[in-house]
Amino acid sequence: MRPTTLWSAFTTLLATSHVSASSLHNHKRHCHHIGKCKFDPSKSPKCWGDHSLSTNWYDEVPDTGVTREYWLEIQNSTAAIDGVERVVLTVNGSVPGPTIIADWGDNVVVHVHNALENNGTSIHWHGLRQNRTTQHDGVASITQCPVAPKDTITYRFRAEQYGHSWYHSHFATQAWNGVFGGILINGPCSAPYDEDKGVLLLSDWFHNTTDALWSTASAGSPPVAQNGLINGTNIYGNGGKRFETTFEAGKRHRIRLVNTAIDTHYKFMIDNHKMKVVAADLVPIQPYTTEVLSIGIGQRYDVIVEADEDGGDFWLRAYPDMACSAENEMVNNIRGIVRYDASSHKEPTTSAYAYTEDCLDEPMSKLVPYVPLDVESPTVKKDFGLGFAVDTHGLFKWTLDGTDMLSNWGLPTLQQSLIDLSVFKTSSNVVELNEKDAWVYFIIENGPAALGLTHPIHLHGHDFYVLAQEANANYTSATPLQLKNSPRRDVAMLPANGFLVIGFMTDNPGVWLMHCHIGWHASQGFGLQVVERAAEIPPLCDSSSIDSTCAKWSRYVAMKNIVQDDSGI
Repeated sequence: MRPTTLWSAFTTLLATSHVSASSLHNHKRHCHHIGKCKFDPSKSPKCWGDHSLSTNWYDEVPDTGVTREYWLEIQNSTAAIDGVERVVLTVNGSVPGPTIIADWGDNVVVHVHNALENNGTSIHWHGLRQNRTTQHDGVASITQCPVAPKDTITYRFRAEQYGHSWYHSHFATQAWNGVFGGILINGPCSAPYDEDKGVLLLSDWFHNTTDALWSTASAGSPPVAQNGLINGTNIYGNGGKRFETTFEAGKRHRIRLVNTAIDTHYKFMIDNHKMKVVAADLVPIQPYTTEVLSIGIGQRYDVIVEADEDGGDFWLRAYPDMACSAENEMVNNIRGIVRYDASSHKEPTTSAYAYTEDCLDEPMSKLVPYVPLDVESPTVKKDFGLGFAVDTHGLFKWTLDGTDMLSNWGLPTLQQSLIDLSVFKTSSNVVELNEKDAWVYFIIENGPAALGLTHPIHLHGHDFYVLAQEANANYTSATPLQLKNSPRRDVAMLPANGFLVIGFMTDNPGVWLMHCHIGWHASQGFGLQVVERAAEIPPLCDSSSIDSTCAKWSRYVAMKNIVQDDSGI
């Protein structure tokens, strides 16, 4: 697909200027080549100039003085992603969009232009804490109004974490029509490697738009996916193509995995090869080795794979875990190819590793953060029971303590907090936390009343601590909590018929969303909002910019008679 506007031609050049895999750790003018410790991925991967892997990145961040600026355009198009043509939404003319690349400590500026014919948009920077930049979290109806067609919004934030993640639309189910891409923030690593293969995005794919499928999903029936994609590629019938990558024998290859699906939990593996896992979400961990990796929706894992075979061609596999994933026509054929010889055209004959369909996270005992931090007793402790309801129109709603989340595209919660610190007039499931640096525990119980499904829980604005997580069990006051160096991440699985306990500190004033990352479920109301230290929010925000985006959205809504038909997120 070729960009068709002057903006697109210009932005495609600029937004892809840093994305070559060979340059991912070669920014010689930046902080990791200055100071006490020179970063070398193969010999000194824990070094980063005056900082290192041992730096507590919540308290201390390099000051590079560098600004990375990108221009993204959201467009309508048609494409045969897997050989079957359909309407798609693209970022700078492609699915997935260009990777946003920065160094740890850089400032990042992204200009997003909505060139869609008849649709709003927003872009969320998944997993980035947005420390004191809540306005730039990019969630329609929470931190901004949707960006109207022909309007442009600018997001500004600092890369205070390092590793990789993804960006995606946070307006209805638009992300899964193609509005997503990778984020890569260069920094130290907990194990050595020789080659950085960049971000590898795992998706599910439908041959119809998510908008057309919403009526089925909103009635409580998850649509069947036709396919799964690996970095935007796969075959279907006689069309499409396989994802391929090349390993050099004897080298260690770093792969940055992301599950971008709307309703698919993946088991990832590379035949005949083991993976050394070095980070979960954006948190470096003590390395461990596995053959199969369980990746929930929205989760990221950073792995290093040693090319220890003599040569050959090997399947790279992403299996939908059918214990919780929607049906997929290509359940056994979401595959790419790892080749030791780039000129080979052979189809691999290798066999998969055995795995268990359970939709569970990687064990807590393995996800040991490299920088050890402990959790204190809570100032606030809230227990939420998950359930569901069917409204008078026959629409399925997920509820927390009996209430489904509803926010307003035209009056986002952040804007409400700037207008009136005491009343949130049009949003439900709002939790107000006003004490500074207080520990908060959220207990989410997923009992039989919630249909026995598994859910990926994502919190914006924070890495949270996973304190307890168990399937087929009830939470009680006697449930043991892991308070010493528990796993830290921003997406964790809420097990079927079980519970999840997370902890976080109120150290980031703003309005933050917590929600299930199954796209259908978020649109069906599975979420809550945290309004954190409300009195400190106004000085952090440019209210005129928020008001301008909302005014343009209101004019568009009035002109087109747009009606909100989901939870707002």
